[in-house]
Amino acid sequence: MRVVRQLDSPHNPAMSRHESDSPIVRPAPPQLDRVLAPLRHFLHTESSGGTLLLVAAVVALLWANSPFAGSYEAVWRTPLGVSLGDASLTKPLLLWINDGLMAIFFFVIGLEIKREVLIGELTSIRRAMLPIAAALGGALLPALIFLAFTLGTPASSGWGVPMATDIAFALGLLAVLGSRVPIGLKIFVTAVAIADDLLAILVIALFYAGELSFGALGAAAVILLLLVALNRLQVRGHVVYGLLGIALWAAVLASGIHATIAGVLLAMTIPASTRIDGLSFVARARSIIDDFVAGDDRDADVRRSGARQSALSELEDATEAIQAPLQRLEDGLHPWVAYLIVPLFALANAGVALGDSAGRAIGSPLAYGILAGLVVGKQVGILAAAWAVVRSGWAELPAGVTWRHIWGAGWLAGIGFTMSLFIGELAFPGDAALLDVAKVAILAASLIAGLAGWLVLRTAPKV
Repeated sequence: MRVVRQLDSPHNPAMSRHESDSPIVRPAPPQLDRVLAPLRHFLHTESSGGTLLLVAAVVALLWANSPFAGSYEAVWRTPLGVSLGDASLTKPLLLWINDGLMAIFFFVIGLEIKREVLIGELTSIRRAMLPIAAALGGALLPALIFLAFTLGTPASSGWGVPMATDIAFALGLLAVLGSRVPIGLKIFVTAVAIADDLLAILVIALFYAGELSFGALGAAAVILLLLVALNRLQVRGHVVYGLLGIALWAAVLASGIHATIAGVLLAMTIPASTRIDGLSFVARARSIIDDFVAGDDRDADVRRSGARQSALSELEDATEAIQAPLQRLEDGLHPWVAYLIVPLFALANAGVALGDSAGRAIGSPLAYGILAGLVVGKQVGILAAAWAVVRSGWAELPAGVTWRHIWGAGWLAGIGFTMSLFIGELAFPGDAALLDVAKVAILAASLIAGLAGWLVLRTAPKV
């Protein structure tokens, strides 16, 4: 992540309004409420999206196990293509979702990671130590447990499946618990999930790539360098980053590395600084409002008052100048990701015929590895790693958070769902039988982990 620190300085005073992003579940002082507003909005979107995600998964399962099951496969295998001159690209609808729309999902994840590194919970080693250690423990132990069940079998390639955490479901359950969950735990779970996403991105890029095309990799590198140069030159237009982002996606897709990695790389180049600081914005806004008030009072219709219309345009420009492109894109894309892209991914990927697949899952090392990894490995790995860094003095528990809370968070992290399904698709691309068994195990493990985590936190005494 050093490239992030080189591109945008975390000490930019204009970005101080984001410094301590965290969720709000009960009244807070006005100053604190203003500082915590961005992450509060983020958590609201994610938790609401979790409900839609669950509905999409249930619909997929019902559809795949109904008399219309044949249409489920037929819809997602429908070929769709785009062409530009002599160049064309045709893929099944399922791959457009998994390779295309999910690149936007990973782009938003990349924006979140960059924000947390610059101004959030990952800004310093001491602040980041607890969530990073917990994420590492909650990723490595499940992978080791999975390999203990599957080593030497074709299923062993799925070791990345139980490493993942579905932040939408985890935060959704925390939202249901309301004030019974301390704010510090929500911050911790969010930071762990973001660190976990970073690990998942590295796993996908390093271990689930296909046959590499060095020509396409070279093209992707050139485009990425151009994006970095635009960042350094303070180019802030969304259109130019969008067009180059599409070119980067196409190059990464052709390179053999999974196309979604392009979304993360693009996110790292989005400017995170503002053009003016807060004091300058206030002074400029006041001057513009004064001009608006002093406009042609004889005509109350703003549309027909040249001076007032000009003032409104200047105020719009000033408002854009005080907003970082990173924050604007993150806020603008979150609803699309939470309410469309991720539920659509679940609808297209969660459908599995439970009759045959559930029968194959019984006695399957793959199913046992995923169940044990997500249900046991996640909670034990997170709890043990957190205890180790706190015991050593390298970190401390957030205010109001007890070890029971950390244990409950470890259970919730066992909800792999979206990310686990995604990695499963990469791990078993040509084996529908293994993929169906993995889906059944992921769904069962996520259900067990979610219910157990809710129960542990629901019965935890208030601090």
